[in-house]
Amino acid sequence: MTTPEGKIKKKIDAMLKSKGVWYFKPQAGQYGRSGIPDYIICIRGSFVGIEAKANKTKKLTALQAQAGSKIGAAGGMFFVVYDDTTLAEAQKYLDWVVSENVKARLNASA
Repeated sequence: MTTPEGKIKKKIDAMLKSKGVWYFKPQAGQYGRSGIPDYIICIRGSFVGIEAKANKTKKLTALQAQAGSKIGAAGGMFFVVYDDTTLAEAQKYLDWVVSENVKARLNASA
């Protein structure tokens, strides 16, 4: 049986695979580093972290919030995904990154 967070992760996996972006899911537990997002993504040179939560009542840990802030301060994006709406927000950003890169390449070749 899949956990509520596991269901969200399956949707994130499917979305990322459909876009063909590079991503990995860091090791959790004693062999991983606490606070690192569930997904580390690189798309067209942009860095994105996604933390999956079972629902909107599940809060980030202090270390997860700190990692999200540091990602933002370094110029990356950080999303917390817990339902279809928050998944769509992350997907919209990834689509925007791709479209902006295509526009930049077209402008450079003109």
